[in-house]
Amino acid sequence: MSNAQPVARKRRMKGGILLWVIVAILLAVALGSIRVGGHPIIPAPVGRGFATFSAIFSQFLKFAIPLIIIGLVTPAIADLGRGAGKWLGITTAVAYGSTLFAGFVTYATCAALFPTLLSGVTLGDVSEPGSALESYFTLEIAPPVEVLTALILSFVMGIGLSLVPRGVLRKGFIEFRAIITRLIETIIIPLLPLHIFGIFLNFAYTGEAWAVMKTLVRVVVVVLVLEVVILACQYIAAGAIGRKNPLKAILTLLPAYMTALGTSSSAATIPVTLRQTKKLGVSDAVASFVIPLCATIHLAGSTSKIFAFAFAIAFTQGLTISAAQWIGFIFMLGVTMVAAPGVPGGAIAAASGLIASMLGFNDAQVGLMFATYIAMDSFGTATNVTGDAAIAITIDRFADGRLGHEGDPENARELAFDGMAYLDGVSVEGVVSPEDLAASSAAAAQPSA
Repeated sequence: MSNAQPVARKRRMKGGILLWVIVAILLAVALGSIRVGGHPIIPAPVGRGFATFSAIFSQFLKFAIPLIIIGLVTPAIADLGRGAGKWLGITTAVAYGSTLFAGFVTYATCAALFPTLLSGVTLGDVSEPGSALESYFTLEIAPPVEVLTALILSFVMGIGLSLVPRGVLRKGFIEFRAIITRLIETIIIPLLPLHIFGIFLNFAYTGEAWAVMKTLVRVVVVVLVLEVVILACQYIAAGAIGRKNPLKAILTLLPAYMTALGTSSSAATIPVTLRQTKKLGVSDAVASFVIPLCATIHLAGSTSKIFAFAFAIAFTQGLTISAAQWIGFIFMLGVTMVAAPGVPGGAIAAASGLIASMLGFNDAQVGLMFATYIAMDSFGTATNVTGDAAIAITIDRFADGRLGHEGDPENARELAFDGMAYLDGVSVEGVVSPEDLAASSAAAAQPSA
């Protein structure tokens, strides 16, 4: 009986998030777009209720994301052992290489196609999508630390724990990981579809984002095809290295792709990406280390999208930018993406200064970049998070089973750590004695009167 329930729960969850995310997106678009007597089928007060939930849940995600990073990355790096620093460097190099690849593929494509596709096209009338559904109220839930701070803290603590003798602090992080895992499974993932419904309902209410896409339809088509090509190349390479079927791997990550499509946030998609990556056979240690890390530093999809729209705007606005400038922009954009927060619009916000300084865009042109990027934000994010799993497959193959508890008997003992049994065997002179512990245990075992 006890074994049947977990099995049934696993069966319910398999593919469940994908189904509900798709339903949420389609239902929101339909209900927000259909008009009866000139008015949306969902009354504005009801729509504002969903917008309120999305706003509150978004704040909760911002609060939880640093905790997720600390709770997953720290013990994962500690599990990597004394070579943690090396694997951190390798993962960063692979992520940066993937981002550069996306940038140069996009450059070659834009240089070849845009002079023909965009001849006679002007982008001056594009405006940034607004918000039609205002929430009834908002809650400002400040995160305990910033995302980048949490990531650096996880590196420092994880590498430190991998170097020192294993003790209580390491066991504490293992317990904290269990808490974060339960938070993800019982709260975040079940509520994500409702959050996505609210986002897309507002998206459909405005209609402005669709207008942006219509104006930029040729650029949008090129960008979408490029995102597919980038993902295909990533998984073909990862499949060849990790000896996995690329098509099967991509299909496994489809729930993460759809979740990112709905949230436009790499960080918010970490729980789903992590779960689906483990389904590919990637070890827990590698997946828990690579996925949260790459959610912050691997933005291949965003890099491709930013470059494509920057090239389109430069071409239609008559800006003269040399090949050397474009190449330098790609290299610096890859570095800038490391500091970009994994939240909606975070990549373009981080890159705006670079666009102005290196490409010579004025304020109006930078504003145009924001408008075009925001209209297509979710597709780049979906490519980002889906590509994270390809990197995890690659790193797991490089590690060749040497990482994580599978080859670490000491860590296996830690996972079975019993805190009370540990206390029963410990005597701290001047504080508590074995006799006191025994007496306390005996008293606790007696039924109360």
